[in-house]
Amino acid sequence: MKIDAYLVNAFTFNGTGGNPAGVVLQADNLSDEEKLNIAKAVGFSETAFVSQDDEADFAVSFFTTTSEVDFCGHATLAAFSTLYQKGMISEGQYVQRTKAGLLAVTIAPDGQIIMEQKLPEYLGELAYEAISELIGIDAAVLASTGLPIEIISTGLSDIIVPVPYGYLDKIRVNEDRLSDFCRKHHLVGLHAFELCGKDSGLTASCRNFAPLFGISEESATGSASGALACYLSKHLGSEHSNRFLFEQGRAMNCVSIITAAVELKEHDIIKVRVGGYAHEIGLQQVFF
Repeated sequence: MKIDAYLVNAFTFNGTGGNPAGVVLQADNLSDEEKLNIAKAVGFSETAFVSQDDEADFAVSFFTTTSEVDFCGHATLAAFSTLYQKGMISEGQYVQRTKAGLLAVTIAPDGQIIMEQKLPEYLGELAYEAISELIGIDAAVLASTGLPIEIISTGLSDIIVPVPYGYLDKIRVNEDRLSDFCRKHHLVGLHAFELCGKDSGLTASCRNFAPLFGISEESATGSASGALACYLSKHLGSEHSNRFLFEQGRAMNCVSIITAAVELKEHDIIKVRVGGYAHEIGLQQVFF
């Protein structure tokens, strides 16, 4: 059997950068084993498989090179951008069924993809000392931010780690220790950020690591960006608006831009949205 996998960069900035994902359309008849084999052949951090659904507009499943995950932001963006670019959908709102639930996706008139994520789950705070040994930054330096290290999920559970400005590029991840930590605590990975100055136009610069799932570092992470928006809204409140602009991938020489927004009602978050642009970079034919 031959399968076409579209290769798409998600969260691009002026057509450059972004995080590559595979996209397989009309995946209804593929088994999970076949999807995993295709994802391995594509070789990107995630591949999205789009199928028909009886209730939602589409069912979308996500596979890394090692296993299935409940949700993937950048692969969602890649999938819906591909559907739009191929003329299979037009601007408007759609609903995708994922293992993280039914989630809305909006196609803006300019082709931007805006994804709704699950409402945040705050799963506890972690000691600076516990994270220090995972990323090679002294616990006292981490504590100097005055902000907690917290596990948050808007579809996937990530450790949100603030670092002082100038320390983001100094992170050196111990992949074995981080993998063990995530396995023990049922987490996907670690999302570190440093706040940017107001003149930069950015809210924060970020780095994401998920070695347990075969991802040493990722240049754009949609799910963790939603979690970070909820974190900032919770801990910084009025210091920032409820709209955020994140940069990721700088350390990989692959800068990506991610928008995020939270909608509040009486201080409670009632909607989380993450958006960006995507560009197709190729087509891979997978034989199996």
